[in-house]
Amino acid sequence: MNELKRAFLARVPLGSLPEPVLERQAILNTWGTNSIEGNTLTLEEVRKVLIDGVGVKNRPIRDILETVNHNEVFLSLVDLVPKRIDLAMIQELHERVFKGVKSDAGHWRESNVWIIGASFTPPRWEDVIPLMTEWGKEYAAKEKKRGNVFESAAWMHHRFESIHPFTDGNGRVGRLLLNLHFLKHDWPPVNVAPTNRVEYLMALDKGNDGDMSALSRFLRIAMSQSLIDLLDQVGMMKEDGLRTIAELGKKGPYSAKYLGLRAKQGSLPAIKRAGEWMTSRRALSLYLKHVGRG
Repeated sequence: MNELKRAFLARVPLGSLPEPVLERQAILNTWGTNSIEGNTLTLEEVRKVLIDGVGVKNRPIRDILETVNHNEVFLSLVDLVPKRIDLAMIQELHERVFKGVKSDAGHWRESNVWIIGASFTPPRWEDVIPLMTEWGKEYAAKEKKRGNVFESAAWMHHRFESIHPFTDGNGRVGRLLLNLHFLKHDWPPVNVAPTNRVEYLMALDKGNDGDMSALSRFLRIAMSQSLIDLLDQVGMMKEDGLRTIAELGKKGPYSAKYLGLRAKQGSLPAIKRAGEWMTSRRALSLYLKHVGRG
């Protein structure tokens, strides 16, 4: 995956993405992060609201406000890269995303909460600030050690979600922090799509037992998907264009069935569109070089 990253950054720095590409990333991320939390807007409706500036009928106004607010915050993440992630920044992110939507936007929760379907109970409300302070110090210490980016991302995201510092909106703020973490390390943002919701929540749940490997793996796969998607848009070589695995299977050493299995397992960077797995010749050649049938 590092080779995919190098190919992408050789084409364009993260802070200089063409506007249409950046807008597309913001739309996908905004739709995905809101949708898995119950927002009713479809991807096409999100595009209409954010690109065309038109309203959509028969949708709650809060869903539209969440969409507009999150999009603005996501687009501003690159400006936050030089700044330190601290408690004030986290409160500001929550306030900006839920401005006009939640009465306690930007405020730590002041009541106890339970998460339906979760295998744990978040800490009591009076412990939130001490625990978040500890979280901030431990995250800063991990960053100072310059450890594995994905392992530290899995830890920081899981720990934030387990503290559950806000009454509502923890998932969306947590994923913004996750993407800010990646941007700080010169990796592009990842998108948690509604189709990946169950896998994502299961990975988070496994972290409750201290095992972050599933979440780290989930984030690696999401990143590989983000990279091949971005290279498809900004790459200057034909090998970066996305093609169906069915097409690639006709001209390579592996069948489309085998490649589809590897894509489903996450071994081969691939994106599913309209029911078909797609990848690039670059991603496939890197798979053949580093993984193969082994």
